[in-house]
Amino acid sequence: MTPDLITLTDARSAQAEAYRSLRTNLEFSSLDHALRTLLITSTTPDEGKSTTLANLGVIYAQTGRQVALLDCDLRRPRLHEIFGGPNNLGVATALLAADALLPWQDTGVANLRLLPSGPLPPNPADLLASARMNALLQRVAAEADLVLIDAPPVLAVTDAALLAAKVDGVLLVVNAGHTRREHALRAKALLAKVNARLIGAVLNNAAAEKGLFDYYGQK
Repeated sequence: MTPDLITLTDARSAQAEAYRSLRTNLEFSSLDHALRTLLITSTTPDEGKSTTLANLGVIYAQTGRQVALLDCDLRRPRLHEIFGGPNNLGVATALLAADALLPWQDTGVANLRLLPSGPLPPNPADLLASARMNALLQRVAAEADLVLIDAPPVLAVTDAALLAAKVDGVLLVVNAGHTRREHALRAKALLAKVNARLIGAVLNNAAAEKGLFDYYGQK
């Protein structure tokens, strides 16, 4: 288990509490619209989307809900690394063998399982746009209360936009001091073009107020 999983390594921290607040906000945002499949992406690489998704998955699973994580970043997958598992089987192999049992990985967290990316295919966008991807999402959603999907950055490749049109909602991760305003606006516009339901944005790496760190016992 890596330090990325702050919700497990330091569950009483201000950072872990921020993920609980995010869960609460998502629940209120979906009162009038079922949120069973949620895509998490970013504008550009290295903004923390995979770490955000993994911790959000843990926080949801801790409420007793059955949560499935899908690593659909078939270019630079990270979820298997965060949870310390192999990546020889996963989404890519499931799409090529639609009738086979899904190669779920145990994350070590109750109610939380992972379908990693699997071997990187030569044609990620084609696979993600296919009818087989639609069928995979329906299959996984039927077996879980919530499906969290990791996708490549919106501005880097078309994969996230393709997937965004297939899910109930999209969460955009931005990084304080890293994400450029114009990139965030472009990402929002691209998602709007495919009629994606943008739930909101998550600000990573923001400085917390001193009083909050004192409350949680941190320096």
